[in-house]
Amino acid sequence: LPRLGQGAFRVIVTDVYRRQCALTNSHILHVLDAAHIKPYSVGGTHQPSNGLLLRQDIHTLFDRGYVTVTPEYRVEISRRLKDEFDNGKEYYALHGKTILLPDVPAFRPSAEQLRWHNEGVFRL
Repeated sequence: LPRLGQGAFRVIVTDVYRRQCALTNSHILHVLDAAHIKPYSVGGTHQPSNGLLLRQDIHTLFDRGYVTVTPEYRVEISRRLKDEFDNGKEYYALHGKTILLPDVPAFRPSAEQLRWHNEGVFRL
């Protein structure tokens, strides 16, 4: 069963990112996920400031720590992507890029949640 609030979270995050991936700008809605920065299962909320709209492959890499977003809204790609999979050229092209941000400042990713992801999930 879906978690309480999950459906609304997806709708809001999709809308505030104008239906495009925050990192790649992809507009293909069928491959975009509302990703929690800090997962709901470990105390994250369904607030838009704890979300990013990500293409599914980027979402998987984000959840597994190969991709992160800094509190300054810059993309970082882990060197371990290449070390562990001898691949990732497409993703390294995103390194250092500023993400797409919601127009409403209150909906932008929380610096606190991004720090949590940088320090606790991202693989250096």
